[in-house]
Amino acid sequence: MLLHVTPAEVPGAAHGAFAGLLGRGHGKRDPGTQKKQLAAASAETFLAESAQRLDRPCAHVERTGRVEREVVAAVDGADLLILTRDGDRTRPGPRSLGHAGRFIVDHAPCPVLLVRPEPAPGIGTTPALPPHLPHHR
Repeated sequence: MLLHVTPAEVPGAAHGAFAGLLGRGHGKRDPGTQKKQLAAASAETFLAESAQRLDRPCAHVERTGRVEREVVAAVDGADLLILTRDGDRTRPGPRSLGHAGRFIVDHAPCPVLLVRPEPAPGIGTTPALPPHLPHHR
C-alpha cells in the first residue's frame, strides 16, 4: 500500500481566512476549495509516480488529517511500515526525525523500517561526549 496524507490544516486555514474577510457568500472563489483540489491532484500524481518507481502491484490510499495520526491509523494490521526520515537530514541524532516521524515511530502498531532518502552522513558528524561523561576507548 502506498499512502499519501494531505494535512487538513492548510485548506481549512485558507477557507477560514477567506470567510472571515469576504463572508460566506463567495464560495466559488474560496481558496480552501482550490487548495483541496490542488492537494488531491498532487496526491494522485505522487501516488502514481511512487507506484511506477515501486514497480509492483500496490493499493493507493489517500487520506486527509493530521499526518502522523492518519499514518498510524492506516497501518493498523500491517506487517511493516517503511518510513523515510522527515527531519534534519544532514546529521544523525534526535532531530533526524521531525514531530510527525517521531510520533509515527513511537505509536505505529507494526514494525517500522526507517530509511534514509540519501546516503548517510559520515561518522565525523557524531557529536562528542559531554565533558562530564567518562571517555572509554
